[in-house]
Amino acid sequence: MPPHASASASPRSGGILRSLAGELELCEFTQQSIMAAASSLHDFIVKDASGKDVHLSTYKGKVLLIVNVASKCGLTNSNYTELTQLYEMYKDQGFEILAFPCNQFGGQEPATSEEIVQFVCTRFTAKFPIFDKVDVNGEDAAPIYKFLKSSKTGPFGENIKWNFAKFLVDKKGHVIERYAPTTYPLSIQKDIKKLLGSY
Repeated sequence: MPPHASASASPRSGGILRSLAGELELCEFTQQSIMAAASSLHDFIVKDASGKDVHLSTYKGKVLLIVNVASKCGLTNSNYTELTQLYEMYKDQGFEILAFPCNQFGGQEPATSEEIVQFVCTRFTAKFPIFDKVDVNGEDAAPIYKFLKSSKTGPFGENIKWNFAKFLVDKKGHVIERYAPTTYPLSIQKDIKKLLGSY
């Protein structure tokens, strides 16, 4: 390769790198701006299992239970079974469950989003939405989870401790309660019914 070739390529490569760095900074700035401006869960946009944007403002007026889920956890069977029962009991009254797969705890959600949806729908006949896999802790935690955790800390601090931690959100998008992974879904019916009856 002629000596001048690398010299002419260098500025272009540097420009591309600077452009990419700028885009990453803009993305980070946008997420920080959303977090700073967010007053409710309805201010966020998340990805569904197929990678499409979902505006959580579409859930205005509904009571939400948000759960970080996993397919290979000791809590999987009991939680998915009761979540499905809970959903069937209250879905017609304005209740929704939003499930976010996460692989941060013991690597217990290694599957692809497509495989996760198939597993949940086939084994548990779940009909509530399964979203794209996210991190719930650390610097790369999804903005929605940063918001949830800052709104309601757990008994051992802000971080999510394991699979199937639960957040109950009212019709206006405010986080009302946070439950430990070991809290069975059916045990929180009283809190759900209370919010469903509010206006």
